[in-house]
Amino acid sequence: MKILVAVDGSRFTKRMLAYLAAHDEWLGAHHDYTLLTVVSPMPGRATAVIAKEVLKAYYEEEGAKVFKPIRAFLARQGIEASYVSRVGQPAELIVRQATSGRYDLLMMGSHGHGNLSGLVMGSVTAKVLAHCKTPMLLVR
Repeated sequence: MKILVAVDGSRFTKRMLAYLAAHDEWLGAHHDYTLLTVVSPMPGRATAVIAKEVLKAYYEEEGAKVFKPIRAFLARQGIEASYVSRVGQPAELIVRQATSGRYDLLMMGSHGHGNLSGLVMGSVTAKVLAHCKTPMLLVR
């Protein structure tokens, strides 16, 4: 099974990864995992005065910060994965990656804060759920 795992480094990501490890009978190392993190873009005014190389390095560093502990965790579990970092709006890019990559499953941790829909799932999760056709496993 081809699985996209959306991560942001939060405690909800940690819970989702713990769930993955605890359910290795069906989520084990025999699947094809891609981990996706989305870095929020800098405001337009800031990007206008920052050198493109500096901005690119910043985005890469932010993605690497999220992936570093996850790489170590998955290595301990014997799970190999691909790592993808994007810059933009999280919900939009998660849906785009899930669709274009033709994944069988999208895993996400659910936050549970924000507006009315966010009371149950979190605003990013609610947006992804509303627009994504890929089956989802939400871990709270």
